[in-house]
Amino acid sequence: MTVTATSVDQPDQLEPRPASGARGGRLLRLVPAAASALSGVLLYVSFPPRTLWWLALPAFAGFAWVLRGRSWKAALGLGYLFGLGFLLPLLVWTGVEVGPGPWLALVAIEAVFVALAGVGVAAVSRLPAWPVWAAAVWIAGEAVRARVPFRGFPWGKIAFGQADGVFLPLAAVGGTPVLGFAVVLCGFGLYEAVRLVGERRRTRTVRPAAAAAALLSMAVPLGGALAARALVSDTAEDGTATVALVQGNVPRSGLEFNAQRRAVLDYHARETHKLAADVRAGKVPRPDYVLWPENSSDIDPLEYADASLVVEQAAKDIGVPVSVGSVVEKDGRMLNEQILWDPVKGPTQTYDKRQIQPFGEFLPLRSLVGAINKRWTEMAHRDFDRGTRPGVFHINGAKVGLATCYEAAFDWAVRDTVTHGAEMISVPSNNATFDRSEMTYQQLAMSRIRAVEHSRTVTVPVTSGVSAVIMPDGRITQKTGMFVPAYLVQKVPLRTSTTPATEVGILPEIALVLVAAGGIGWAIGSGLRARRTAVA
Repeated sequence: MTVTATSVDQPDQLEPRPASGARGGRLLRLVPAAASALSGVLLYVSFPPRTLWWLALPAFAGFAWVLRGRSWKAALGLGYLFGLGFLLPLLVWTGVEVGPGPWLALVAIEAVFVALAGVGVAAVSRLPAWPVWAAAVWIAGEAVRARVPFRGFPWGKIAFGQADGVFLPLAAVGGTPVLGFAVVLCGFGLYEAVRLVGERRRTRTVRPAAAAAALLSMAVPLGGALAARALVSDTAEDGTATVALVQGNVPRSGLEFNAQRRAVLDYHARETHKLAADVRAGKVPRPDYVLWPENSSDIDPLEYADASLVVEQAAKDIGVPVSVGSVVEKDGRMLNEQILWDPVKGPTQTYDKRQIQPFGEFLPLRSLVGAINKRWTEMAHRDFDRGTRPGVFHINGAKVGLATCYEAAFDWAVRDTVTHGAEMISVPSNNATFDRSEMTYQQLAMSRIRAVEHSRTVTVPVTSGVSAVIMPDGRITQKTGMFVPAYLVQKVPLRTSTTPATEVGILPEIALVLVAAGGIGWAIGSGLRARRTAVA
């Protein structure tokens, strides 16, 4: 049974009038499908490495145009096409080394969540002030997608495309849910305003309440973003730290980046020795600590004496602690670990990655995957284990929070470093697997959002690039190229105050999910009452 909601809105014409010929009629019926897919592509184009953040607004305006007033079946299909248009190009990097199979499977699954959000948007599209309900529905869809299946995949959150946009300060208000909600609301409000202008031209009537809701849907997010700029600051609150990031590069890109024994470790040690020589020559200031990337030691330095010696010599040469990323085995558990290596004391602190990547660091449904392609199970022959404690290194008086690579996409994994005292955040990463794809730029944008969200300096040391230093206001002040050895040295502010986003945590997301649920419930109830009235 098809359920539709009713309200004071005048009904739109849901289907275009057929052309005189059957062929023309079929073509016209394809227009919404094409428009939905193209709107998804437009949303993709708004994401990094491009700085066309504003394209997200017409993308959601187009999505609203194809969904408003549709049946749930039509909305499901149109939503799925929107998801394919968006996610197919956005996630193409997932198939760089393993072929198109995993990429297409991932997109096919993730687009289901977009399709379900489309059903919700269509359901609430007849309610008064529908852009508010519809934007909440979208964020509810993102909330689900960030948690299931396999502990979620938040890549493609609307907030992550807004690092260069005017809405960015809203990240400090309520994190990625509030930032994303504002963008989607503004896009839906844009469509509603255009629709009402067209309606006025056709009917010569104005509906003040609907017009006010449309204008407020655009004005409130923009005004809120302007007001939230007061929350964004790069002022030091607990002094400063001079930090160095080392990008050693890898012998080759792809899944075999560490196939040459000890090469990656040697490359990072070599670049650290170069940094030490430049410090002695007065070319750069001496850092207070050095940050190496995830997997910067391709041999466990806690297990193998030759690797331990290489790290020790590098730390002694630079004369300050070095955070080293490696894969270690402890008590039968395999861990993606950051190790703080003191030049005198050796390894002193560790952090084990907690949010590990499905089909990368662990393989769900292993027997099924092996039946499809045995090579995939051979590449991931053993699953990583998860860490259990937030990572905050105490280094020379500074507190450095750690969110390793994939963890930057998860709200909780970054926030709890700050709630545990981090004065700056580091996101050690290894993107060598994905060659020169857009993945590294997408992840860098996430770190920029996190910087504003928690008002912290964020450093991003990457094995092969792009490594970067990000100020608490989201500005990138230094960055490297890709697949080149390099180091960055910069004095950065240490901050102790917390933003509203840090304080409230998950509460804005819960509130928006409840709004979405209330809107859908209202829409379904209105539809059922209308049907009972019609029957009576």
